[in-house]
Amino acid sequence: MPNLNIKITTPDEFILVPWKNGLGHTTELAISDGGSLNDFAWRLSIASVINDGDFSNFSGYQRNLVLIEGNGLILDHRNGDIDKLTQLLDIARFDGASKTHGALINGDIKDFNVMTNQSSFTPKVNSYIEQQTVTVTVLANSLLFAYSLADEIHINISKDEGYTVDVGHLIKLSAMNERQQDDQFIIKITGKNMIIIQLKIK
Repeated sequence: MPNLNIKITTPDEFILVPWKNGLGHTTELAISDGGSLNDFAWRLSIASVINDGDFSNFSGYQRNLVLIEGNGLILDHRNGDIDKLTQLLDIARFDGASKTHGALINGDIKDFNVMTNQSSFTPKVNSYIEQQTVTVTVLANSLLFAYSLADEIHINISKDEGYTVDVGHLIKLSAMNERQQDDQFIIKITGKNMIIIQLKIK
């Protein structure tokens, strides 16, 4: 079996970093080992947006952006594609190289960002408003993250192993074993207002 590593990161451990374009700041929740703002395999962060403006250029990266607070945001990628985030936990998925412009609908918002290097990881980001249990398969050489806006998350790994994650904390589960690509864990995640992120290595 692959080794399943568990890490819970508290808000006290999150890091405030400037936006790449210098127009604001982001709270960085987690980043790949050795990663920096200009070079990383994956990165999870939360940004406050208080003005309309252009997004930073993240060419070579895939972006998943989730609305977690506020009345909404319209993303014009200037290629004919427009994303309208108007409901809590709406998700926009777009290329980091897009010349994206963000327009606030009615006041400040906060968004949860998942960025992945397009040559390294394939992301799958889902959100769940209602209280429910989600079953997720964690394959060898993959990462799983869970984050909740409103309540505790309960993570069940086996009959004898489980974790409770407080509101606003991030849990990371990683199963790394290059020789056993077919090995897997079945994880049950229970909560509401959750964001669940799966990153599969390419």
